[in-house]
Amino acid sequence: MVAVPDVVAIFERMRDSTGMEWIAGIIAAVVAFFASVLPSFGEEMRYRMPTPSSIYRPEATVLFGGDMMFDRTIREAMKKHGDDHVFSCLGDALKTPDLVVANLEGPITDNPSTSVGSTPGDMYNFTFTFPTSTATLLARHNIRLVNLGNNHIMNFSRDGLLQTKRYLAEAGVEYFGDPDSVEEDRVARLNIRGVPISFVNWSDWTSDKTDHTVAQVRKEAESGHVVVVYTHWGEEYVPATERMKVLARQFVDAGAAIVIGSHPHVVQEHEEYNGKHIYYSLGNFVFDQYWNDDVRTGLMLRVAFGRGGVTAIEEVPVYLERDRTTCILK
Repeated sequence: MVAVPDVVAIFERMRDSTGMEWIAGIIAAVVAFFASVLPSFGEEMRYRMPTPSSIYRPEATVLFGGDMMFDRTIREAMKKHGDDHVFSCLGDALKTPDLVVANLEGPITDNPSTSVGSTPGDMYNFTFTFPTSTATLLARHNIRLVNLGNNHIMNFSRDGLLQTKRYLAEAGVEYFGDPDSVEEDRVARLNIRGVPISFVNWSDWTSDKTDHTVAQVRKEAESGHVVVVYTHWGEEYVPATERMKVLARQFVDAGAAIVIGSHPHVVQEHEEYNGKHIYYSLGNFVFDQYWNDDVRTGLMLRVAFGRGGVTAIEEVPVYLERDRTTCILK
């Protein structure tokens, strides 16, 4: 209980005072009263003041897509209709998140295409090079981070990789999973709305050893970063393998907040493991595969991150149209 001063006693002492003394006494009485009933700033008051963390909770929104391929008939459609044609059906879906991340399934070079007009199934049909304008196309559509750790990035050897990195840098597009770097330098570390996020790649073709990637995930998590493991793995057109499941769970055990896969060209299983989400494959994002709905249907993930990890996930199915656009599946 707070002790209230005897204000009446103060007025009794003021009864015989002069005018100025009386006014001073009034002020003293008022100050004494409020000083006694209000908490001091050094004690109770400090517990009532809202802290910055209770006012502002930072949250970053990242949209993830699967495999992007800008050669073969996709390249021809871009030449005919303009580069932006491939994303023209997605509306604002790529613009509203803070960042869009996807797998760049081949190099960006000034080499002429060998896959345009090639026979399906022959070697050249799977040897990709993307137009040099691809990097600025990605930047215009907010795809400002791409994975390079895949089985096609070296289709035009190391020169193709070096060209790719140069064109991306000039367009302001960052990358991770660079097979030309040591494992610890293949991580993209971004600060998005105050949330530090590390993007780590695991690839069946470019990663060194599993324990290296696991150690890297642990290191990033222990540094206070939210860790996203974006993989390129598994077998095409089939469900997730047991090996993929073992690897994904190792990454979660090491501190990954979410594991997202690419390469199989179909959407694979999703599971929760120890409270973390694993999406084994998002399927195709930009690709010219149309022989069934499995390869034509992909998945985008809109993921919200706070400093403690994933706070929300929205699944956005997409569909590859024969006009070479990718559209949101209604």
